[in-house]
Amino acid sequence: MKTVVLANQKGGVGKSAVAVQFAYFLALLLCKRVIVIDLDHQRNTSKALRTGGFVTVSETTSSRLLRTKTSGIEHADFVLVAGDADLIKMEKHADEHNSFANNLHTFLASIKDQFDVCVIDTNPNPDIRQLASLVVSDYVLSPVQLNQEAIDGIGDLMNHENIGIRKIQKTINVKLEFIGILPNIVEATPFQRDNFRDLSKAFAKLLIPLGSGFAAIKKTTAIPEAQAAGLPVWKLGKTSARDAWAQMRPVFDKIAHTMGVEQN
Repeated sequence: MKTVVLANQKGGVGKSAVAVQFAYFLALLLCKRVIVIDLDHQRNTSKALRTGGFVTVSETTSSRLLRTKTSGIEHADFVLVAGDADLIKMEKHADEHNSFANNLHTFLASIKDQFDVCVIDTNPNPDIRQLASLVVSDYVLSPVQLNQEAIDGIGDLMNHENIGIRKIQKTINVKLEFIGILPNIVEATPFQRDNFRDLSKAFAKLLIPLGSGFAAIKKTTAIPEAQAAGLPVWKLGKTSARDAWAQMRPVFDKIAHTMGVEQN
């Protein structure tokens, strides 16, 4: 089982939409056995996946995975471990932080033969939920928006003293591979084009190569509409959705290939 965590220390970047649509892509198009763990107390990933009805929703919640040693999960090819209100309390229990990470590791080890891919969506705060996810994952993907605040936050994402990806790679999880920064909700405006150019110059090694440029997901009404309906973008049945998916599919193909996940 390959485990990928979506992480960013800035909110409002469309991270949950990427998590949901990538999970749909893996499960419904690549025909992989997929489990999604929602560690964000906002629970946008949980809401979208529940609404769609494509997943089996586990009786186990994500806060319970952190608090208790859990082995095993419902047997289905597409499973959601939904977020819950207790997630926001996790950071306050500093004396239990090590056990949270260990419990998550134990759970993932117990299901490694049951699923092909585990997708973990995290909260935008640099706390124990994000740290525990990075400690146990194989890959990390970081959606960002093309504004100065998000670009400035890349430094913390990579180099934060407690939860920076580079520190985790060196000290705790040497197998963790950074897939890259994924510009998301990209608009065809001079301001965004300039920001993308600046991002490409400053952080070219952190972006995801695709074709003659870098992977990005354009802004479209189709993605929030699909999220609200709980649907994969390609099932929305609109021209805008078909156009959006034509642009998203190569990005997801590239990410899956990087993870060594190929179509059955």
